[in-house]
Amino acid sequence: MPVRVLIVEDEPNIVESLSFILKREGCAITTELDGVSGLARLRVERPDVLILDVMLPKLDGFQVLKQIRSDANLAELPILMLTAKGQQKDRQTAEELGVSAFITKPFSNQEVVKLVMELAAPS
Repeated sequence: MPVRVLIVEDEPNIVESLSFILKREGCAITTELDGVSGLARLRVERPDVLILDVMLPKLDGFQVLKQIRSDANLAELPILMLTAKGQQKDRQTAEELGVSAFITKPFSNQEVVKLVMELAAPS
C-alpha cells in the first residue's frame, strides 16, 4: 500500500518538485494550495503524512497545525513542516505546537523522502 501524502503548499514549483520525488518513491500524493482547503481535505481524506508550508494563504501553517493538534481525530497525524531558511522562531513555534518534523527550503530531495518515510512508518 503506498504512503499517502497530502502536500499543503502554495508555490506550484515546490508542489511539483515534492510530488515528483515522492511519487517516484511510490507515494500517493494529493495537494492543496491554502490552509483552509488543506484542513477541509484532511477532514474527509486522512493521509499518512502531511507536508505543511508555514506561509500559506487564508490560514497559515501554524494555524493549521494548531487546529490539527486540537482535533481528536487528527491529533496523531505526522506533520512535516516547510519553512524558509533561517527562521529559527518558526521552528520554535512549530515545535511548541507539536510538529513531527521540520525542514527548511531549499530542501534536499533525499532528506524529504527520508523524513516522509520515517513519519509514515508505524511506531
